[in-house]
Amino acid sequence: MSRNIKRRNVAVVFQRLGPYHFARLRAAGDVLQTTAIETLSVDDTYAWDIVPGTDGFRRITLFDEVDTRSRSVREIARRAWSALNEVRPEVVIVSGWSLKEALIALHWCAEFRAPAVLMSETTEWDDVRLPWKEWVKSRMVRLCSAGLVGGAPHVEYLTALGMDHDRIFVGYDIVDNNYFAAKAQEVRNRRADFRKQYGLPDRYFLASARFVRKKNLRRLIQAYGHYRRLAGADQSGKQSAINLPWDLVLMGDGPFRPELCQLISDLGLQHSVLLPGFRQYVDLPAYYGLASAFIHASTTEQWGLVVNEAMASDLPVLVSDRCGCARDLVREGVNGFTFDPYNVQQMAELMLRMANGATGEIALKKMGDASHEIIRPWGPERFAQGLQAAVETALQHPRPQIELLDRVLLRGLIYK
Repeated sequence: MSRNIKRRNVAVVFQRLGPYHFARLRAAGDVLQTTAIETLSVDDTYAWDIVPGTDGFRRITLFDEVDTRSRSVREIARRAWSALNEVRPEVVIVSGWSLKEALIALHWCAEFRAPAVLMSETTEWDDVRLPWKEWVKSRMVRLCSAGLVGGAPHVEYLTALGMDHDRIFVGYDIVDNNYFAAKAQEVRNRRADFRKQYGLPDRYFLASARFVRKKNLRRLIQAYGHYRRLAGADQSGKQSAINLPWDLVLMGDGPFRPELCQLISDLGLQHSVLLPGFRQYVDLPAYYGLASAFIHASTTEQWGLVVNEAMASDLPVLVSDRCGCARDLVREGVNGFTFDPYNVQQMAELMLRMANGATGEIALKKMGDASHEIIRPWGPERFAQGLQAAVETALQHPRPQIELLDRVLLRGLIYK
C-alpha cells in the first residue's frame, strides 16, 4: 500500500460501529486521516457488545446508548451536521442510500460541495426492483463521485444505476481474517477443552444467522432432516453403522425462534440440532474452530459476512447462490458448493456429500485450506486500499451538480 499519497481527511458515516466496522476503520486509519461518525452505540437489530475506543482513527458518536427511533430526524440531522462541520472532511464516505444518516451526510456534501463515496453491497436480485424506486436510487447515486462495493455483482448493480465502472472499487465486505484464523486454530489446539466448555458435538454443520425469514432456516432444518435420512439415521437420533451423521448447530436468535423450535420438535431432530443463541464476537472462533463445515442458506443476502468468517477459519462452505458473496468467494468443488436455497433436496444431498468427505469422497481439509487461500486477499487491507482508491478518484472528478429536484428528493427521503 502506497505511503506516498497524502493522508486525506475523510469522514466515514455508519449507523453503528460493530466488530467488523472496527477492523475496517483500523486499516483505513493507516492510509487516511479517518473520522468515524456513528449515529448510535447500541441498536435493536444486532446485540453486539459495545466496541469501545479507537485504534488509528477518530470516533464521534452522535447518541450514546440510545436507539435513534426515540430521537427526531431533525435532532439526528443537527448532530450529524455539527459533527461534519467540526471534521470538515475532504471526502465523506456513506453506507448505502436508505439510512437516514447516509442521506443526511449526502445532503451535507451537496450543500458544501464535498465529494461523497458510496459504500454499497446491493445487487440487482436481492430484492424486488420497482422502476420508480430505481429512478430515485439513480438520483442518489449520481450525487456520489465514487463507490466501494462488496464484489462483482455489486459493481454491476452500481454501474446499472449510473456510476461509471472505473469509479467503482471492491473491498467493502471484509472481516478481520487474521483474528478468525488465529483464534480458530487456538481452539483446535485445545479441541477437547473447548468442546466441553461450549457443549459442542464432535462433528457438525454450523450456520450463523438472525432468525428471520430471509435466512431460510426453516428449509435448512428440513434439508438437515432429509440429510440424516439419506445418511441412514432415523429421526430418534440413532446412527447407522455405515455413516455417522453430523449434528447441526444454528447460532443466532430472532423472532422466528419459537417457530424453528417447533419444527425441530416436529421433525424429531431435538437430539441433533443445537440452538446456542446469539454469541458475541469473542465466542465466534470456538464455534467455527470446532465445526466440520459451514452452511449459509439465505433466500436473499446482500453479501454474507459469516461466510468470510467461516473461510478465514479454514472451513469448507455450502452457500446459497442468492448470497452476494457466492460469486466471488465460492469455487465449486474447490472450497465448497453453491445451491438453490429453495431446493431442499439439493441442500440435503450437498450436506451428505460434504459429510461423506470425512470418509474420502472429497478432502475436507483440502477444501478448508482452499477457503483460507481464497479469503486471504479479502481482509481489512483490501478495504483500506479500495477506500483510498475511491477517495482519490472522488477528488479527481468534478463535484456532482445538485439540482433542485435532488434537493427535494433528499429532504423528502430524510424527513419521510
